[in-house]
Amino acid sequence: MTEFDDIDFDDILTEGFSIVSEEIDLREPVGDKINKKQIDYPILPVRNLVMFPQIIIPITAGRDQSKRLIEEAQKNNELIGIVSQKNPNVENPKIEDLYTVGTIVRIIKTIKLPDGNTTVITKGIQRFKIKKLSDSATYFRATVSKLSDTVAKNNEEYDALLENIKDLALKIIQLDPNIPNGANFAINNMNKGEEMLNFICTNANFNASDKQILLEERSIQKRAEKCYELMLEDFKKLELRNLIHQKTNKELDKNQREYFLNQQIKTIQEELGGGPESDVDDLLAKAKKKSWSKEIEEHFQKEIKRLQRHNPNSPDYNVQRNYLDFFTDLPWQNYTQDIFNINKAQKILDKAHFGLEDIKKRILEHMAVLKLKSNMKSPILCLVGPPGVGKTSLGKSIADALGRKYVRVSLGGLHDESEIRGHRKTYIGAMAGRILQSIKKSGTSNPVIVLDEIDKLGQGMHGDPSSALLEVLDPEQNHSFYDNFLEIGYDLSKVMFIATANSLSSIQTPLLDRMELIEISGYTLEEKIEIAKKHLIKKQIEENGLQTKSFKLGNAEFKHIIEAHTSESGVRTLEKRIAAIARWVALQTAMEKDFDPKISIEKIDEILGIPRPKNQSEESEVPGVVTGLAWTSVGGDILFIESILSKGKGNLTMTGNLGNVMKESATIALEYIKAKHQDLGIDADIIENHNIHVHVPEGATPKDGPSAGIAMLTSMVSSFKNRNVKPHLAMTGEITLRGKVLPVGGIKEKLLAANRAGIKEVILCEANKKDVEEIKQDYLKGMSIKYVKTIYEVISLALV
Repeated sequence: MTEFDDIDFDDILTEGFSIVSEEIDLREPVGDKINKKQIDYPILPVRNLVMFPQIIIPITAGRDQSKRLIEEAQKNNELIGIVSQKNPNVENPKIEDLYTVGTIVRIIKTIKLPDGNTTVITKGIQRFKIKKLSDSATYFRATVSKLSDTVAKNNEEYDALLENIKDLALKIIQLDPNIPNGANFAINNMNKGEEMLNFICTNANFNASDKQILLEERSIQKRAEKCYELMLEDFKKLELRNLIHQKTNKELDKNQREYFLNQQIKTIQEELGGGPESDVDDLLAKAKKKSWSKEIEEHFQKEIKRLQRHNPNSPDYNVQRNYLDFFTDLPWQNYTQDIFNINKAQKILDKAHFGLEDIKKRILEHMAVLKLKSNMKSPILCLVGPPGVGKTSLGKSIADALGRKYVRVSLGGLHDESEIRGHRKTYIGAMAGRILQSIKKSGTSNPVIVLDEIDKLGQGMHGDPSSALLEVLDPEQNHSFYDNFLEIGYDLSKVMFIATANSLSSIQTPLLDRMELIEISGYTLEEKIEIAKKHLIKKQIEENGLQTKSFKLGNAEFKHIIEAHTSESGVRTLEKRIAAIARWVALQTAMEKDFDPKISIEKIDEILGIPRPKNQSEESEVPGVVTGLAWTSVGGDILFIESILSKGKGNLTMTGNLGNVMKESATIALEYIKAKHQDLGIDADIIENHNIHVHVPEGATPKDGPSAGIAMLTSMVSSFKNRNVKPHLAMTGEITLRGKVLPVGGIKEKLLAANRAGIKEVILCEANKKDVEEIKQDYLKGMSIKYVKTIYEVISLALV
């Protein structure tokens, strides 16, 4: 029996044709006439092949019976019959295993292969039907009847059908990658329609049973119609298969490309020392150096596993990597050792800051308690005072004295809660809040953090940052401060927070309640001179590239600069004036000009410009002029309150850009005078028949507050009684309708301003006596302070 594998176009057009071309030219017709003398034919059973007339096909015979059949047929110049098996799996077919319709073929050439098999090139001649089949011999022989094909009835329809078959065959060849391109050439060069039809029927991808049906069909037209139907079905299957292949291949190509690129990236990162594996290794190495609690360790392990699950090229990977970087960069339970040498700390504070005795005392007390009880929670201090008095720099000195790291956080203008609490890490550009960023920057969990300008926090559409600070600055809560970015509590209880503010009016009450307020008053003239001599002059000499003896300023010169060219409680403007002198000296030195290193007062005025007029107390020659004491953002100052009478009906007019509270004080004063005019010794007719005008000079400057109450009343009484006020006298205090004098704030700044203005006598409320006692008496030399409880005492002391 013959073994025959599935035949495709490649077998026929390449292998088969190349073999045949050794001895014959396929363009020449091979003898197709049947030997009429031949009565019976050797029958060669084949599997998976249906032979059609006019078609040349190579057949490989492997069994001894088949090889003997081919050998004897070629020797006897016999034609053979090719018949298909019904079941290709049967190795030794019997008569009932064969179809009865086959094709008579001529053996064109025989080739013996090295493996012992024999390949024959055959050409189909005519269809036949077996009449009688004998298997008594070595192989099958049969007597047959020749079958002829019936001609198509409708030639036009038949021709059109063949054209459709041809076009569809060409399309199938393009879609099927297993069909060689030479099949196009073969189909296009076939002149006869029957030959093309049989060629397609033989080599198409039909089932063997379908091909057998086509072979048994007598009508050429019906055979073509059935072939076309099968080809259409095959074409649709090919289209669907190709569509699926393209989609699958596209996905595979994408995955293969990504895999290839990822491998390249991995290789490059390994060469450079990076990559996902090294990221995880780095994070784990950093984590081993951390001393954190079990809860934090579990959270870290959970997050590191989440990182490993992410694709390194996905955005989520970078988000998770940034989070873990920040997580492992935090110091957690890493603390610096505090220095408890209180004497050394006191020297550091004294060297860096002149004065400020209260704050120094408070810091030393904190250090003493911390030395005795090491687990004490750090206090929350709030330094309140005018600009330039050294609030911010004091925080640096405290850190140096304690041996802690120092970080400054500027809160001025913040209007977003997330600046304090941070953003959720899933947001684009998310980061931790400023508190944890400062902790990370310091590298320890117990630094000194200065919250600068806490009174200038804003409130925007994204929450209130001052409310977010309530948790930060509460010693009972900040042991587990929750930052939105970190997503786990962080202990801030060991951090020493020092807030600074110029005014307490804009700070919400709950926040004030959490802080220990320490007021820093302005510096006296003597303190400013000492600060300039010990700190400012050295700093400016160094910053301007000068030598230590480049120029000198004495106490008189410093006093002149302070009084004539500055007006503040702090020393910031003073430092600017000294810097201007230092730059003038640097210019003279660079131009090699001769100048006197000892800078005189005249030279100071030449460098700094015309000195401002001094706001000095003066002896008034007219009634109604009183010197009041005021507190401003730059310290204390004196102001003059004037009043004058004019004919009228007892109306009150106020000018000088006064605020509501100050206007109310003037109204209270006038109503009190009208009610108590007899006790004050004022004629009622004068009050009823005269208008009174109250004015406060420097009208461009807004003024407000209750502390000018007794000064306004004294001015009005002086005008009504036509008696002058004592010279070099100043006063401050609030009044009531019952005639009481109430205490006011800013006493130290006001008294220092009075001293600078040459005031000899000051009237204060008796309740302010404790404020005066806190001031060094050296600053109040030559000044007499009178304490009063009622308005009558003020009038008796003030008027001549």
